[in-house]
Order: sequence, then structure tokens, then C-alpha cells
Amino acid sequence: MMKSLLFSVHPTPPLLPAPHLRKLLRLRASSSSSYASASASTSTSSPPRAGRRSPRPPPSRRSSLYARPSLLDMERDRAARRADVDAFLSSLGVDPGELAGLELPVTVDVMRERAEFLRSLGLTHEDLAAYPLALGCSVRKNMVPVLDYLGKLGVRRDALPDLLRRYPQVLHASVVVDLAPVVKYLQGMDVRPVDVPRVLERYPELLGFKLEGTMSTSVAYLVGIGVARRQIGSVITRFPEVLGMRVGKIIKPFVEHLEAIRLQRVAIARIIEKKPYVLGFGLEDKVKPNIDALMEFGVRKEALASIVMQYPDVLGIELRDKLVAQQSLFESSILVSRDDFGRVIERMPQAISLGRAAVLKHVNFLTACGFRLSQVSKMVVACPQLLALNMDIMRMNFEYFKNEMERDLEELVDFPAFFTYGLESTVRPRHEMVARKGFTCSLAWLLNCSDAKFDERMKYDTIGVDEMEAEDSSDMNTFAEEVESEEDEYSDYDDSDDEFVR
Repeated sequence: MMKSLLFSVHPTPPLLPAPHLRKLLRLRASSSSSYASASASTSTSSPPRAGRRSPRPPPSRRSSLYARPSLLDMERDRAARRADVDAFLSSLGVDPGELAGLELPVTVDVMRERAEFLRSLGLTHEDLAAYPLALGCSVRKNMVPVLDYLGKLGVRRDALPDLLRRYPQVLHASVVVDLAPVVKYLQGMDVRPVDVPRVLERYPELLGFKLEGTMSTSVAYLVGIGVARRQIGSVITRFPEVLGMRVGKIIKPFVEHLEAIRLQRVAIARIIEKKPYVLGFGLEDKVKPNIDALMEFGVRKEALASIVMQYPDVLGIELRDKLVAQQSLFESSILVSRDDFGRVIERMPQAISLGRAAVLKHVNFLTACGFRLSQVSKMVVACPQLLALNMDIMRMNFEYFKNEMERDLEELVDFPAFFTYGLESTVRPRHEMVARKGFTCSLAWLLNCSDAKFDERMKYDTIGVDEMEAEDSSDMNTFAEEVESEEDEYSDYDDSDDEFVR
């Protein structure tokens, strides 16, 4: 019974499959056969390569939008562009070889923009050829910031061409690093802000100086020899070139040579304060030859210092030719001998620059007053200032002398400096006081003294003969400063041939 139960739970499988199972088996067999046929076909057409995948074919270069040029192609393109730029530079007259190591714009259009901008500033093709590196400056990054800064300082537009010709390197400068410190230094030296642009226009090379270099040492030396610190700003404003002069090579030898002709340092300092451009006179080619020429024409060595003090310009003019011409003029028109010509120069060195017309005009006036030519010669040697005085002043003084003072002409021959005194300020009031006192005195005793001294004399009851004779020998050097201070008023000096800038 147990045996029959076991068989009933696990019946024995039939030997033949059921109908739906046979159909499934046939479909599976058909699918396996198709896959085997496809595999055989694939293996026949392209046998498999063990361990390596089949490579994809490379994309065509011509059909790609993202292809990169090779380094060789890039180099060829760059060379072609540079050749175009070089051709443009040659058309401007600029040698491209001078810019061979400089990174230039890659296109002609940019280079043309730079050239046109520089020409708009007033520079010519010749200027660009003289300094082609200006074309290496970017308009927006270099030129515009520099020019804008100079314009804000007050540099004039019409002064830019000359400034750029003299110092084109300013176009490469940094406003913050190079230019602003120089301007600040000038203002620290008491150069007024309104004068700073004039200084830069006159001496643009200053913009390339280093503060701790020549500028500082030259100023320190000038102060050391006695130039007043408060005058340094004025000296720089009128002669900014002094900031570029080396002390050991230029300034110190100049000062020492003037000391050698017995000019004191304090006097040299005053000359520099008044006319700082004398420092620009070349020592070897101007100063020494001019001093030698003065001595050659009769000036005594002990008088050289006085001459330089009265007329510092004598150190820098074309002196020898002037001396030859003036000596000939004085000999022919005033009968001044060669020896006396040296005395004339000692007493008024400005006589070197007097024009022929001015000399003859004054000589004719004196002869018209009744003086003989020999007397005029004596008067001129004693007081050369006669040849430079204002004619109206001389005429008024002479009329008063003749009509009111009623003195003899010979007194004017003995004291020609009478013409140098102001009529209303000195001659008339003193003459009237002497007349009221009833004194009889020489012109020298009357005029050749200070107001304080004259007031003291008016307290006397009589005039001592010895005192009057002592006053008769007047020192004509006392009139030099008076005439020099009136140089601007008179127009008889012939300075047109001077070779220096004042």
C-alpha cells in the first residue's frame, strides 16, 4: 500500500513530450541554427584579431571645423604679417632693421594707427626715422596716458613736437614710476606749479633723470658755494639744464676758474642767482678764450673780476670779433687809443655790445653841445656810461646845467658822470641847497656822495679845499650798477649776436 502511494505522488514522466512542448523545442532549434549560420558568415568575411579592437578610421582634416594649424603654418603666417609691417615702415622712411628685435603689431592697420597718431602730434616722417622706437609704443597703453599727464601739468600743445623730438623716450615712460616723482621733486625745490610745464618744455630730458643722481648733487653743490636755498627754485626755472650738469666735470671747474681770476665765491653765487645760464658757457671753448681775449685787448688782470661781476654775459658771447669791431669803432669815431680802450671795458664792459648807431648818436649829441671830439674822448674814457644813457635824460641834464647852473663846459669834461644823476631826484635839489648856502663847489663835491653825506656837508659853514679836491677824483665803478639796472630801459645794447639763451 505504501508503495502505491509513493508512485502516485511522483508519477513517472512520459517518454514523449506533450504537443506544445514539441513546438517550443522546434522554435529553439531553429533560432540556434540561424545564429550559427550568421556566425559562420562573419568569421569567413573578416577573421577576428585576438586581443585588439578594430581601429576607427581617422576623420578627414578638410571636413573638420576644429582643425588646428601646425607650428610651421603659424610661423609662416607670422612671417608674412611681419613682412607686410616692414614694408609699411619702409614706406614711412623707417629702417625696419632698427626694430628687428621689437615686438610690433601683427597687422599693418595697427601700425598705421600709431604712425598717424604720432603725426597728429606734430612729428614728421623724419622724426620717426630718427627715433623709430616711438612706433613700438601702444597708443592706448603708452602714449595717451603720458600725453594726458603732460597736458594736465600744463605743457602746451604747440610745445609737444619739440619736446618729443628732444626726448622721445618719454613715450615709453610710466607716469607713476618715472614722471610723477620728477615733478614732485621740482615742486620740492620751490619751482612753482605754474613754472613746472615751462621747465619740462625747455629741458624735457629732465623726465628721464633719477632723483638720487645728478639732480641732487648739482643742487647740493650750488647751495654749498653760497647760492641761497630760497633761490634754487628760481635758478632751476630759468636754467633747468643745471640739474643735468655733473658737478665734477662742469660746475666745479667753472667755479674754480672764476676763483682763479680773484672772484670770491659769494660773488659767484650772486651771479648764478641772477643769471644762472652762465653755467652753460663752455669752460674750454668760451670762458677761457674770452678771458684771454680781454687781457689781449688791454684789460688788466686785476680788473677781470670786476668785469665779470658787472657783465657776466661777457663769458659766453663771441667776444674776440666784438672786441675787434668795437676797438676799431672807438678809435675812428671817438679817438680812443688802444690803451684807453682797455680802461673803457674795465669801467663799463657792456660797451663791448654797444651798437655802432648808438655810439655815434651819443657822440653827435655831445659834439652838438659844444664839446670838441678830443674832450668827448676824455669824457668817454672816464665815464663810458655816457654812451648808454637815455638821450632825453642827458638832454634835460645838460639844459639845466647850461641855463640854471651856469657853469663852464670844462667842468663836465672833468666830471662827465654828471649825466648819470637824476635831475629831479639829485641835481636840482642839491644845487638849490648849495646856492642858498652860497657855496662854490665842484660837480664832484656836489654829486659824488650819498644823501646822508650831503646833508652832513650842508651843516658846514664853509667848504674845505682839501675835502673838495679829494672828491674831485670820482670812482666811475660806482655808476656801473646804476647803468646795469637800467639796461632794460635803454635799447642801445646790441645783443642780437649773442650765442646763448637768456
